[in-house]
Amino acid sequence: MKRYKISTFLLAGAMLLSTAGCKNDLLDKVNPNEPSTGQFWKTQDDAVRSVTAMYSGLQYIGTYSQRWHFATVPRSDEAFSQSPYVELAQYTRFIQANTTFEYSLFMWIDFYRTIFRCNQIIDRVPGIPMDDNLKKRLVAEARFVRGLCYYDMSMTFGNVPLNLVNADASTRVPQGTVQSVQEQVIKDLLAAKPDLPLTYDAANKGRATRGAAAGLLGRVYMQQRLWAEASAQFTEVISSGQYSLVPNYVDNFTMANENNSESLFEVQFSDASIVGGQDFAGAGEGNERAQFFAPPGIGYTDVEARRWIFDEFTDRTATNQVDPRRDVTLFSAVGTPTVYGQAFGVGGLNLNPSRYFWRKYQNDRTKPTENFFSGINIRLLRYADVLLMQAEALNEQNRPADAAALVNQVRQRPSVNLTPISTSLSQTAMRTQIRHERVTELSGEGMRWYDINRYGLLDNQAGIDELKLRDSDFNNFTLGKSKLLPIPQTDIDIDRSIVQNPGY
Repeated sequence: MKRYKISTFLLAGAMLLSTAGCKNDLLDKVNPNEPSTGQFWKTQDDAVRSVTAMYSGLQYIGTYSQRWHFATVPRSDEAFSQSPYVELAQYTRFIQANTTFEYSLFMWIDFYRTIFRCNQIIDRVPGIPMDDNLKKRLVAEARFVRGLCYYDMSMTFGNVPLNLVNADASTRVPQGTVQSVQEQVIKDLLAAKPDLPLTYDAANKGRATRGAAAGLLGRVYMQQRLWAEASAQFTEVISSGQYSLVPNYVDNFTMANENNSESLFEVQFSDASIVGGQDFAGAGEGNERAQFFAPPGIGYTDVEARRWIFDEFTDRTATNQVDPRRDVTLFSAVGTPTVYGQAFGVGGLNLNPSRYFWRKYQNDRTKPTENFFSGINIRLLRYADVLLMQAEALNEQNRPADAAALVNQVRQRPSVNLTPISTSLSQTAMRTQIRHERVTELSGEGMRWYDINRYGLLDNQAGIDELKLRDSDFNNFTLGKSKLLPIPQTDIDIDRSIVQNPGY
């Protein structure tokens, strides 16, 4: 499943209903070779190819190739932007006067393009005569991907139109709220779980599994602070026996060990083609995060890490070494004096030693520079995250000792080998500890935005004041506005029933 592009079927756009023009206009002809809904959705092969095309939507610039990373990493308190692209830097600082700024606009467009594909599958595949078990699985995969897309839309745009039908240009649907959209995500994931397998053969690696659905469902429950419901989902994942922490932490962020035992779901990317564009035969399937996050002289450096992230790695290993995850996570003058084969400072890249750059998902171990075609898969859900979310869910149910055991699993991964934490911490102390552990394990992966949402830090002035201490960009944060991205005015112009998010 590494390659998503297919030569004979482009689901979006090409699958719009074919219509004949005026018979008197000789130039207005129907192309008999162009796929149409009348020709497609007939066979089992059509169904399989439609789901393959659905997954390619996750590779879009607006989804997990690039724009999702900008909506989650620098807009949290762990990172910032000094980009010379002024509008982009302002976007990460909660200053976005133009509701159609490309970084939020393309995210909106590409997530809905992917949802459109999911809706087609859910609507059309049940009517295809084919193997019943495969049919159920393909529909379940579409429900998972739709749930994933709407979850991320709910956490970034919030009040989004909730389209669950096979739409055309005239379709109008009710506008949801964060709560109603996430309720639909829960419905999709609950419906998907029974028909998804625990695992796939090597040829189908990367497809949604039952564990991926359970893990994502638990994450949604966590955002709603439904601790017992979340814990039940994580228990399913942990007890399934399908997952374990990889011994070497760095294997979660390189091409060398993708779809490994720690991965519940990752978006598949490939550097096999460097042909620009998407969704056509031979198009590139690389992700662009590496190019935009790379240090100066290597890439664009549109996102940098805050100093406090570096300082958070205070724990020591059993042999009294600094937490090894620090230098997997960050490039720094202290921890990584060599960057992409060059010196960090004078005589090399000449980087200011007070700056810190993201190393996760970078190709520095295999390439001298970056481009727009990184083949590193983006891990959207890891087993380490599940263990830490389960620890949080248990602690919020006043079970700190049980939480400590899970935290220690993450801390004592062989390549990390930190000293274990005490099992006698109070609930309050454990809450603080888990929040620390999530930074040292998951920083730079997009999860921090979801965490500070769940902690309630974006909902009151006291929370914003806490965030300001770590990130001065929060001086621009407006309560009741900045938590959500603006809905593109272009869509509001099309459907006047859509209400813009507050403050825009």
